[in-house]
Amino acid sequence: MALVEEQDPSRERQHGFVSWGVFWILIATLGALVFFWDGTRALLAAWQLPEYSHGPLIPVLSALLFLRQLKSVPENHGLVRDRWPGVIVILASIALGTLGQLANIDDIVAYALILWVGGLLLVSFGWSTGKHFWPAVLHLVYMLPLPGVLYYKMTTWLQLISSELGVVFLKLLSIPVFLDGNIIDLGIMKLHVAEACSGLRYLFPILSFSYIFAILYKGPMWHKAVLLLAAAPITVLMNSLRIALAGIIVSYYGVEWLDGFTHFFEGWVIFLSCILLLFLLAQVLLMLNRSKTGLTQALDLDTEGLGQQLMRLRLVQPSAALIGSTVAVLAVFLAFQSVPERERAVPPRDSFALFPSQLGDWRRSGPQRFLAPEVEETLQADDYLHIDLAQPQADAGVAVFMAWYADQSQGGVHSPEICLPGGGWEIAWLERSDVAAEIGSDAPFEINKAIIQKGEQKMMVYYWFEQKGRRIAWDFEAKYWLMVDGIRTGRTDGALVRLMTPLLDGEPEHAAEGRLQDVLNNLQGPLPRFVPSGKTT
Repeated sequence: MALVEEQDPSRERQHGFVSWGVFWILIATLGALVFFWDGTRALLAAWQLPEYSHGPLIPVLSALLFLRQLKSVPENHGLVRDRWPGVIVILASIALGTLGQLANIDDIVAYALILWVGGLLLVSFGWSTGKHFWPAVLHLVYMLPLPGVLYYKMTTWLQLISSELGVVFLKLLSIPVFLDGNIIDLGIMKLHVAEACSGLRYLFPILSFSYIFAILYKGPMWHKAVLLLAAAPITVLMNSLRIALAGIIVSYYGVEWLDGFTHFFEGWVIFLSCILLLFLLAQVLLMLNRSKTGLTQALDLDTEGLGQQLMRLRLVQPSAALIGSTVAVLAVFLAFQSVPERERAVPPRDSFALFPSQLGDWRRSGPQRFLAPEVEETLQADDYLHIDLAQPQADAGVAVFMAWYADQSQGGVHSPEICLPGGGWEIAWLERSDVAAEIGSDAPFEINKAIIQKGEQKMMVYYWFEQKGRRIAWDFEAKYWLMVDGIRTGRTDGALVRLMTPLLDGEPEHAAEGRLQDVLNNLQGPLPRFVPSGKTT
């Protein structure tokens, strides 16, 4: 019991004892690393990617932010009585980490680890003191990979903006260029958007830097907000200039000069240029505010005494809250270890190679179409089908695309809202609709209806996500049910189904929709063979 009772810190210093509080903080940290290991492993894997290679620096910078903030907090030599909010936060982190492990979604476990860090600070220092350390804890978010749905939507959108802006710059210089979806056509060569926008890989470290910059900046709050939000526009602008410079080099010096330029600008040049622009923006804000303070004075760069602040951790006293939270983490971990590991449930299914050649009156009008290798690598589907169907009395055919994933927990389906614009298609109209009544289904059947356009060509599209017998239109809802099914049944399989038909000149939209509706109805019979639904047998 002596370890649980809070002692006078001054007595501990007088006798030169090693702080029991630091001891229990270390034990708690080791226990958390063990319990949240799946999340830590996901972080280590993400940090191997160029977009998140800055990840290992984030905990170090967060620790420095914490020590700087600790300087502004007076020492507490008395008892800490407001630890209960930290206990609640730690219990919430254990619950979230448990859900992530049951669902086999490592990113959720990583988010829970950050929540646990916040809880540990609140337990160690109490609510009245620990609540001031939120900037350091929030900064840890920058070491996490974004959820796949958000990542692809954000980067695809920013890539297209960068490309369009870069093309505008080139046209202003009278350099012939044409942007077709994800292809930048320079005449003598073509650049893929993903290649042209590789400078965007520095978006995430620049976002992290702008966060720290805003924290250290001593100007008005709206200045801090501008500096924080400016990171993405600055990165897009620099990448657009990079695209324009690539076009200039190709036009005036030839393609052979482009490789050296690309390697040079894929490095730290983009990053450092963005940082310089951020500093320039801060200087402009100071001038607009008519501040006589220079930029160096406007940034709180004082690092003196951080070592002394680190020694203040010895003042943390062991408590029932700290020890109990540590025991709770280890107890849940041991409980997991005592339960036999549940295998991922993968239901039996037929390969798309066995898909019938006829659906009602619709027949295949050609062989299976295969995606380009780089598209297949991005898709990462375990099996897919890409065929064209035709009907004698129909004015046009219907293209059927289906992609099936045995395990979506480490990535999964990419929404056509991302892929279609990347292929040069503009989504002119999109709505979500329940077509259960049209196909005679008792269960909800939600699909996305869209009209897309490329140049003068128009297409009508139906698409939806198959999630264990559910037909879902919204990709975020599909991710929610992925987590629920992973916890309940261990199943994380799913699929994307997409139907497309051209809108002919002068053809009313209901005629094209009729073709899609007919194929949709005929698809319901064979589909469960290839995309299993219901319970695993």
